[in-house]
Amino acid sequence: MPRSCISARNLCRAVVVLAVVQGACLVASAAGFVSSETIFPATTRAWLSLSDFRGLQARFKASPYGQLVNDPSMKTFVDHLREQVSKNGKQRLAKLGLTLEDLEKVPGGELAAGAIEVDGGRLATVLLVDTTGHEAEAKALVERITGRLLEQKATKVAVPNAPAELTVYELPPDPNAVRADQPARERRVAFALASQALIVGDDAMQVGQALSVLSKGRQDNLASVEAYKAVVGQCGSKVPGNAAPIRWFVDPLKFAVSYQATNPPREKRKGPDFVAILNRQGFDAIKGAGGVLVFQDGGHAMRHHSLIYAPPLPGRDPDSAERFDLAARMLRFPNVAGAKPEPWVPRGVGGWAAMQWDVKTAFSAAETLVDDVVGDKGVYDDVIASLKEDPDGPQIDIEKELVDHLGQRISVISDHVDPIGTDCERIVIAMETTDEKAVAAGIAKVMDADSDMQRIDINGIVAWELIDHTMAIPSLDVDVPGGAVAHADHHDPNDEAHRRRQRLREKEEKLLPHATVAVAKGHLLIASHRDILDRVLSSHDTAASLAAAADYAAVRTELGKLVPGATSALGFGREDVAVRPTYELLRQGNMPKSKSLLGQMLNDMLGDGKPGTVREQKIDGSTLPDFEQVRKFFGTAGLAMESQSQGWYIVGVSLPRSTQQEKEESSQRTAEASKR
Repeated sequence: MPRSCISARNLCRAVVVLAVVQGACLVASAAGFVSSETIFPATTRAWLSLSDFRGLQARFKASPYGQLVNDPSMKTFVDHLREQVSKNGKQRLAKLGLTLEDLEKVPGGELAAGAIEVDGGRLATVLLVDTTGHEAEAKALVERITGRLLEQKATKVAVPNAPAELTVYELPPDPNAVRADQPARERRVAFALASQALIVGDDAMQVGQALSVLSKGRQDNLASVEAYKAVVGQCGSKVPGNAAPIRWFVDPLKFAVSYQATNPPREKRKGPDFVAILNRQGFDAIKGAGGVLVFQDGGHAMRHHSLIYAPPLPGRDPDSAERFDLAARMLRFPNVAGAKPEPWVPRGVGGWAAMQWDVKTAFSAAETLVDDVVGDKGVYDDVIASLKEDPDGPQIDIEKELVDHLGQRISVISDHVDPIGTDCERIVIAMETTDEKAVAAGIAKVMDADSDMQRIDINGIVAWELIDHTMAIPSLDVDVPGGAVAHADHHDPNDEAHRRRQRLREKEEKLLPHATVAVAKGHLLIASHRDILDRVLSSHDTAASLAAAADYAAVRTELGKLVPGATSALGFGREDVAVRPTYELLRQGNMPKSKSLLGQMLNDMLGDGKPGTVREQKIDGSTLPDFEQVRKFFGTAGLAMESQSQGWYIVGVSLPRSTQQEKEESSQRTAEASKR
């Protein structure tokens, strides 16, 4: 789960994308075509629409995020960031002959993009732009697209019976995208310039079809899809028509399958195919997800409404654990009324979130998923049996001694410590217990049997801490006459089971290298570091709880207006606390070295893939101002989820920073710092 209900990564991404369009000068008038969801076909797997480009620009500019982007102290960094985003955007849009700068100048109304599944299961990309009031710019853009394609040695293709507005070019095969065992893929760019619309895509048929239905739409359109209609029915009326919303929709698993078919890896895939596994394990019950997002609306800096559409299988009870099949049965999140932070959640933490989860059903449902991932039926049962029967193991019946004594509430507390560094972020995962003593006994069995966990004492409470092997003293191997002496830590190098356990341990240590575990306050507590666990265990005063904080109360009030009933998940976050570690690491040039979950994920996605290597930081953060100069632009955020018969309804809000909350937060943090 994220550090706060709106993660720093998603927040920064929204700021970056919308900062790029700040300079656009747009003129609103009559629409150049009907709403794009009636133009895109029913086989559209992902869709994004900015229905009022000018209105979105104005609302974003008025929001705290727009004020941040336009603050004089941020100018040098924002200019550099725009340059980097533009460079990356050129790389991604180059195959269509476009750049991000092009997209700033042309829209006069709606701008929409879609990924459409076509014959062969691959995805075709189509970009649809309302050019009303910008016809001259659109014509100039078409000329630039043509010039860029010719520079790439593209050749014009004659399409029989094509309308005069449609132009098609074929590009030479990309040698970097071709595998030896596969034929070269056709690379085409098609574009059509109508009176008040520009359509660009990589599939001539889809561009031509969009051109032919601009004025009236088509019958087999995205708007007719059951999942899309459910999203609109739940979220469409939640924002006013003049709010310039960002609208989106995705059919997640079908999109993922088509994306794989469209972008095959240069080398054959190694390891499990998780997309195929999710489809086999019943997660295709999720038929779609979508929603709306607006800026600066009704006192909210940002607000979003989303629906994950997953109706029960035919004939199934939507409230039953058997709503779905196989591993998808773990997607059961009961609603409860009156949820709030536990009294021991410290008042000054950066974020808190809690979810109701049917843990017992999830435990049983995990069997087929684990077996499928490993590729061998019975592995899950073997692991559970080995934990119970292996004489060198904990000899614990996981289900009876642990799972049966867990409740349905899982909470996450997040924060960071000063000074800001690569290992400053903190997290605690708290799992509710129904029998604390039974869970404590079970955890003691598991921890005492693990040689990498050492028993410690935190204010009279028994806990276990992962041994930091990075500081371990190297061992000295001595030859003994008569052969080697057997040792409990010695393992047969050919023991595949041991190697699997060792790899799993290495992954665990990478994610939580300082993990600390305890059972207290009616919960199983798993912390990233001992100090944050110590802080939680030391919290006793209800008045010093997060639930008593003014900024939490303000967010909870807003969420209560938007989701007045019982909820299956709630979250709260202080944006400045969530953003600050990333902000400071960017200033230091150390973001690639971050040991946070976000930092490690970015390294995995953006690095060279070689174990132990650290990626190069692409963004120069040295020109960022001192964080205290921009803290005022970050407020508080909240999230609520309601489980419904048709899926899960999610609402999020972001509130501007208030003077009263700022004073209270400052005094509270000072008080907490004096206690540490």
